[in-house]
Amino acid sequence: MKIAVINFSGNVGKSTVAHHLLAPRLSGAEVIPIESINSDDREKEGALRGSQFDELQDELMTLQNAVVDVGASNVEDFVGLMRSYDGSHEDFDLFIVPAVSTAKQQVDTIATLRALSDLGVHASKIRLVMNMVDRKQDLNRGFARLFEFHSRSDVFSMDRDAVIYENPIFEKIKGFDRSIIEIRDDPRDYVALNAEAMENGASEAEKAHIRQMVALKRLASRVTTELDDVFKVLVR
Repeated sequence: MKIAVINFSGNVGKSTVAHHLLAPRLSGAEVIPIESINSDDREKEGALRGSQFDELQDELMTLQNAVVDVGASNVEDFVGLMRSYDGSHEDFDLFIVPAVSTAKQQVDTIATLRALSDLGVHASKIRLVMNMVDRKQDLNRGFARLFEFHSRSDVFSMDRDAVIYENPIFEKIKGFDRSIIEIRDDPRDYVALNAEAMENGASEAEKAHIRQMVALKRLASRVTTELDDVFKVLVR
């Protein structure tokens, strides 16, 4: 399965969705961050060119499962190139569009949904996920613009159960080259390791890392279950 995670807006959690929701649940999936494709192109930094889009298409054809994380600085170029390369949107089985409740991001999200529909992507392949949601938040009020747009259009799919709630782990795990599932499944007993570190006079950095891992593993168990449910809703 090939999935693009996309939104014209930044700060909606695209990388979190790519790395922690989607890729760990697709066998052998590789995350392809679009911004990295042109990271060495300093002369035209931030511009995705046709030759680089060719590289992406070629790479996708060699992979069974992949998640393409379209960075905010490249998303307009990405959509424009899909328009130029007629039919290239068919390389993707799904377009996952993360959304948050802030007004500007919802406006940008609607623009993203319209742009994908204008490319010819079927509504069943454009799926919204509500991200960074406060558990006390009323979804109808928080995402009112998107619910209203969904009620009067047929350009995307929106399921009330496609919700990722706020959790400290998403901030704490930044800088770790591991998914939440990998953290959960880490077999080491960090509580016991902490006791050993205290007894053996380990460095403060080592003790701090162990304490951090205790917290991450405790958070990871519940979050993994919640993300499993969201994945089942989005990727069906």
